[in-house]
Amino acid sequence: MRHNYKGRKLGTNPSHTKAMKRSLTAALLYNDRIKTIESRAKEIRPEVDRIITWAKKGDIHSRRLAIARLGGGEDNKELVRELFEKVEQGLFADREGGYTRIMKLGPRKGDGAPMVIMELCTEPVKKKAKKTAEPAKAAKKAEKVEEPEVVEEEAEEIVEAEVVEEAEEVAEAAEEAVEAEEKAEDAE
Repeated sequence: MRHNYKGRKLGTNPSHTKAMKRSLTAALLYNDRIKTIESRAKEIRPEVDRIITWAKKGDIHSRRLAIARLGGGEDNKELVRELFEKVEQGLFADREGGYTRIMKLGPRKGDGAPMVIMELCTEPVKKKAKKTAEPAKAAKKAEKVEEPEVVEEEAEEIVEAEVVEEAEEVAEAAEEAVEAEEKAEDAE
């Protein structure tokens, strides 16, 4: 019996399963996309999400946990450093989970195993529009919004004011240039 063993067996002994999961996780974080069997992809998804969540935290303890999860080799330390830098620059800033995507490819030719492409979701999240429960509130908000004509008139006034300011600046620059030429002629 498999008491207290989590996850799929993946057709191997526990030590090989652990090593395979570490390897696939590191490959996904390094390449941003891998092609593997569906059961393996589903098994490493929580580990990848957990490591990216640690990277969003960004402290030294999280960094050490990520290195320990991937195995402590120098290449994995470098991989964790790069991942933490990417996340610090805002890679997954707007995403609160679901950092991976699994796309099914169909059965493998030799043994019919279901193949998938697993990749990191790097594009920004599209915000869904909130549905209003009461249409009366929406109507009141629509009434409060200024009419488009008023907004257009204000925009035209702002543009005219900017044009006038630019014309004044050009005129001042021309006057200064004329004064500089007169001083140069007087000096000669």
